[in-house]
Amino acid sequence: MTDAVLVADFSSARQWVAGRSWAYPDGGPVNPDDDKLDHLVPDPGHCRDGIFRATRRDDGLWDTGLLTTEGSGEGFVVRTGDVLRTRVRLPTETGAWPAIWTWRDGDQEIDVFEYHPDNPDLLEFSNHVGGGHLDHRDAAVCPGGWIDLKVRFGADDVVWSLNGRPVFADHRGVGDDWYAYLIVNLSVCAGRYHPPPDPQTTRMSFEVTHLVVHRPGGG
Repeated sequence: MTDAVLVADFSSARQWVAGRSWAYPDGGPVNPDDDKLDHLVPDPGHCRDGIFRATRRDDGLWDTGLLTTEGSGEGFVVRTGDVLRTRVRLPTETGAWPAIWTWRDGDQEIDVFEYHPDNPDLLEFSNHVGGGHLDHRDAAVCPGGWIDLKVRFGADDVVWSLNGRPVFADHRGVGDDWYAYLIVNLSVCAGRYHPPPDPQTTRMSFEVTHLVVHRPGGG
């Protein structure tokens, strides 16, 4: 039996912290070494309604929306054996870099997904703890499209499902004692690995309408 131990309420300041993350140097607001034009902002209009937005600044950076459970009042962490389910609308703009991922103490990163519209049918699934990775191409994946994702964080096997169908089992897992905080954000590519935004683009967004974590036995 599994219980929902997190039902995401992005408007909750006890559940999520906006505009800073220790996955960025000194907690942010910028991370140029990771090829990002991000300038993290706590502005609720960039993330608190489940629509994660990025807006162009005059200095060449982009104000970007990020939420994390790290440092929040509840301090929720995903643990070995948990199952995360989410529904997202992918962005359409070149340079957009949406992701749902985990982080703790400089690593413990599992990418529920990453996406770049210049690879319109491709999702990136990565286990940076155990070393598994897949670039998954699928007809259901497209700019502006809605997708349902499920990830089981197993000790010996992390398994990703797309629209109800398992698509990747890494056979690496996260180990018995793994735990990490959740991050949901929209980054902006600087151009080293993926094209930067078109010059005429001033805004971009992706949407998360549902994010739930289940745990065997709850607690």
